[in-house]
Amino acid sequence: MIRYFVIFGASGDLTSRYLLPTLAQLHQARMLPLDLRVTGIAPEAWGPAYFRKYVRLKLDQYAAQVPIESREALIASLDYRRADVTKPEEVKAAIASVKEPAVLYLALPPRVLSSAAQSIVAAGVLPGSRIVVEKPFGVDFGSTRRLNRLLHSAFPEQSIFRMDHFLGKQTVQNILGLRFGNRVFEPVWNCQHIERIEITWDETLTVEGRVGFYDSTGALRDMLQNHLLQLLCLAGMEAPPSFDEQDLRGYKVAFLRAVRRLLPDEIRRCTIRGRYSAGRIGSREVPAYVDEAGVDPTRGTETFAQVTLSVDNWRWAGVPFSLRSGKALGRDRMEIAIHFKPVPHLAFPQQAEPRMNVLRLELNPDRMALGVNINGPGDPFNLEYVELDTALAPQEISAYGRLLLDLLRGDLTLSIRDDEAEESWRIVEPILEAWRKGDVPLLEYPAGSDGPAVS
Repeated sequence: MIRYFVIFGASGDLTSRYLLPTLAQLHQARMLPLDLRVTGIAPEAWGPAYFRKYVRLKLDQYAAQVPIESREALIASLDYRRADVTKPEEVKAAIASVKEPAVLYLALPPRVLSSAAQSIVAAGVLPGSRIVVEKPFGVDFGSTRRLNRLLHSAFPEQSIFRMDHFLGKQTVQNILGLRFGNRVFEPVWNCQHIERIEITWDETLTVEGRVGFYDSTGALRDMLQNHLLQLLCLAGMEAPPSFDEQDLRGYKVAFLRAVRRLLPDEIRRCTIRGRYSAGRIGSREVPAYVDEAGVDPTRGTETFAQVTLSVDNWRWAGVPFSLRSGKALGRDRMEIAIHFKPVPHLAFPQQAEPRMNVLRLELNPDRMALGVNINGPGDPFNLEYVELDTALAPQEISAYGRLLLDLLRGDLTLSIRDDEAEESWRIVEPILEAWRKGDVPLLEYPAGSDGPAVS
């Protein structure tokens, strides 16, 4: 297991909220090397002592549930180097003290990702080092392909980890167990029996201090292009011969290649974009997105995106896949819903018409539910709809923690492969272009509502 961990962007929100708290949790679980060394790199003129003080405050804020002994042990492992990641000579000086293979974690905004990668490549890295890129990978197909080629100039694909923490979630991984570990589901997991699949990530949260990132990204890039397409892959892919990294990642890519690029008229019919206006969420009064500090209203950034896709293969011919994500909505709803077709013949009286069977895989909290029709308690020929559900036990470690352990061990199974990142942009890019040109109107929806009203 690699014992040197270098964080580029050590003063950023991602590092404070997720990366360092997760390392503290892993230390608590005794899953890290005892001699782990963590070097933070950022442009601030800090020294190691100030960085440790800064991290202590952030861990108090975001990792208060971790025992103080584990937090302090992580803090004791920290070092700090000042560097502008866009300047190769400063990056080279910052990593000069790392004398063995290291994890190079780019916890950076997309706008500097390519420049930082160029600096790291130019500085030179020790053989055996691994580089980590957080989503989104590039901002479009061309930039993603250029970034992949740049990384390949210094790192083999086996040393490049493209991180999407959704793949570390327990329920996401349980999609594979549910489909491929149960004879009762896989035979009906196709267009003969499934009417549609809906993948939803609705949040009551607003931009919550992420305006700098979000206003230049939007819901389509932030959620659908990566997170929700990953869920789509696992729900729709064919059964791989094994779950090693080559088979699993290869079958995901094969599925993405079968997803049809939308034509211009399909984009107008099959996509929705929206932006929240002022409203009320519970007891909170929420200002309009355009009135949030730091937002540039002229960008037309969407806070809601919905896309309906089709898959050109035998398994899914004619089945629509709807991907939806929005902020400042009336309720939190994070789920994959598989809607099964009605029975081909109904022997019950007309008034006893059954509801559609729906399998729901809820992602936050982790829960599975299957809606079925049964005989009601009164007239035996009346039907009642019930849900058979189970709450899943909490993960022993967080989704981020699972992926960080994989990273330290060199396990690429839950990492995004180069061609997979590019295929995702192939699907999304025509939609981005049409939205940029205004071919699909930017609808407003009140904060606290169910999203844009579509006729």
